[in-house]
Amino acid sequence: MNWVEHIDGYCERTGPEFWSEPINFVTNSAFVIMAIFMWYRCRDDQSARFLCFVLALIGIGSALFHSYAVVWAAVADVVPILMFVLIYIYFANRDFWNLSRAWAFVGVLLFFPFVALTLPLFQSIPILNLSAEYLPIALLITLYAVAFRKHDKSLSRGLSLGAVILFISIMFRSVDVPLCKRIPFGTHFMWHILNSLMLAWMIEVLRRYRIKTQLQNSL
Repeated sequence: MNWVEHIDGYCERTGPEFWSEPINFVTNSAFVIMAIFMWYRCRDDQSARFLCFVLALIGIGSALFHSYAVVWAAVADVVPILMFVLIYIYFANRDFWNLSRAWAFVGVLLFFPFVALTLPLFQSIPILNLSAEYLPIALLITLYAVAFRKHDKSLSRGLSLGAVILFISIMFRSVDVPLCKRIPFGTHFMWHILNSLMLAWMIEVLRRYRIKTQLQNSL
């Protein structure tokens, strides 16, 4: 693998230069801003704070990719996102489903066959296939929301909102290249802004649920 091979995958990029994606680069600050905001908001929740730390890494990794635009930077972009997803699934299984640590971890492992089964379906959908790798995550959040619809309406609504924001952000990511001739600077920057809001909201959903559970247990 050539770790310094150039990658040109976004409408805004016009060359290999470091500053070829200024809007995409700057909007990664949204991840860091939301991470700092949620860090202070989650001062009494170490699990949520760990997710805040990973959220900041997402912004840093994405900024590296939208500046250097080479293979190693792409890895730095993708790895923190995968980390956030897997860690959140673990916390969701542990806290929302009240599973043991072992079973919560098993639930994390099941994410991989879930993606393997659903990804081909999303890859067959025009336009959305450009962001097919993120659609299984939106589907999983939706399934969790449906599962809690009767047992915990507040949690279900929170997860549903997260799924909706994620889907809208995926739409902006998907139309970046197809709409390039009409929108020269692209739409990928909206993926950054909406996705940072979505991830922060998902942390907030976890934080609120854990507070509610602690209050119930103290009664």
